[in-house]
Amino acid sequence: MRCLLIGASGFLGGQVRARLAADPAVTVIAAGRSGPLRLDLDDAGLTARLRDLAPDVVVNCAGAIDGSPASLARGNVVAVARLVTAAAAIGCRLVHLGSAAEYGVVPDGRSVGETFTPQPVSAYGMSKLAGTELVLAARRDGLTATVLRVFNPIGPGTPSTLLPGRLVAALRDPAIRLGPLDGHRDFVDVRDVAAAVEVACWVTGALPGVVNIGSGRAAALRDLAALAAGMTGVPQPIEETIGSARSAAVTWQQADITLARSVLGFRPEYSLSDSVRSLVAA
Repeated sequence: MRCLLIGASGFLGGQVRARLAADPAVTVIAAGRSGPLRLDLDDAGLTARLRDLAPDVVVNCAGAIDGSPASLARGNVVAVARLVTAAAAIGCRLVHLGSAAEYGVVPDGRSVGETFTPQPVSAYGMSKLAGTELVLAARRDGLTATVLRVFNPIGPGTPSTLLPGRLVAALRDPAIRLGPLDGHRDFVDVRDVAAAVEVACWVTGALPGVVNIGSGRAAALRDLAALAAGMTGVPQPIEETIGSARSAAVTWQQADITLARSVLGFRPEYSLSDSVRSLVAA
């Protein structure tokens, strides 16, 4: 199998690359805005590039995490529109990574399944949902594609742009302040995400349009902070009163991963303790 991996140098893409590269039956074509193979999804010639590369499957781990609404739209909507057009033109499979931010506010205590109507409350969540809708529209027109809606990734290499990475950075630097830690999130290890991507690449036939990838458990953010502090032996960092715009108004996230279990055989292998330990050790 020839797999074109877009965003191969990123947090998620790096783990996906390592997972796929370990399979001798997979040829990984690692691509991104930098590196040996530069592939810009804003390029109007993207279809010709994909035709030359001739992948059997394209995995899209690229995207904008923060920035202005315009930059989020370019990275998560315009780029995805070009990608689905190119993938449809050459007839390959597309595995696109979405985000739990697409769901928006969910009632406390509820496990959110793929049939839940998305109501994103942040510009990031709105842009990711728009990208998902483009993939689903292309599916209806015949593209073999699925969106793996990833909840809150954690594990080795978590960047400081994500809460767990910022939390560990705050433990090491008292000058760093955090937003409020009174919510709950479903943290899924990035290595489990990579395993789900690998299976999605190999599945024969069509997968559902959207599949949740999470741990299936909501963890209190204060418990995450206490766990990390205990592993580092330093006091829990100080909180501020302003949270991330990506999680504005969202107090609870917990994935229903029933569908992932049935169609991907997905069983998260890493506990939250495992993930935090690997993050702290990095």
